Amino acid sequence: MGSGSTKLRLGVLASGGGTNLQSIIDACSAGDIDAQIVRVICNNPNAGALQRAERAHIPNCCINHRDFDTRTAFDAAVISQLQQDRVELVILAGFMRIVGADFIRAFTHRIMNIHPALLPAFPGLNVQKKALEYGAKFTGCTVHFIDADVDTGPIIAQAVVPVFDDDTEESLSARILEQEHRLYPHAIQLFAAGALKVEGRRVLIDPAYANTGKFHASALINPPPA
Repeated sequence: MGSGSTKLRLGVLASGGGTNLQSIIDACSAGDIDAQIVRVICNNPNAGALQRAERAHIPNCCINHRDFDTRTAFDAAVISQLQQDRVELVILAGFMRIVGADFIRAFTHRIMNIHPALLPAFPGLNVQKKALEYGAKFTGCTVHFIDADVDTGPIIAQAVVPVFDDDTEESLSARILEQEHRLYPHAIQLFAAGALKVEGRRVLIDPAYANTGKFHASALINPPPA
């Protein structure tokens, strides 16, 4: 996967403030991702992501889902815009709409999402609350390809965040978000470099990009042993 020697053309879909969008904008500007954002689409006309795109001089638009009678019609409008912009990889960055079958067929294994938990644990919404209530000692975030179900697509990369006894939803969410801002650009760059291969449920990473020689952890333990 990837676009070879030219910069990968990204389309970003967002519904809210756009902090993950900003991390991708910054990574592209710094040269950490061999890609360019060619379109930002929001389904919410008041999304802060639109202002972030404007400040970065990135083409952007609002395609309001409320203007469409069906999800299929909304998806068709978004697909048309992305194809018009020749988008190669679609990035969901806090996009609060379920992606339909037509969308997945149009961009098979070319739609990435980030989820604030270690999938397959705690899919869906309110995941920090779920992790705290369950008593998990670790949580984190997951970048994955989208498939037909919610938060079930092949996993590309994960970051692990410990859960502390005095954590609240807010404190845990903040620490996970820090890792999201690191992990998402990293996963996009792996795609841009052509380092990802999907085989069934597994996403295999070219060993040249896996950093196996730089870092290897046999286990993470929380709380750590004495």
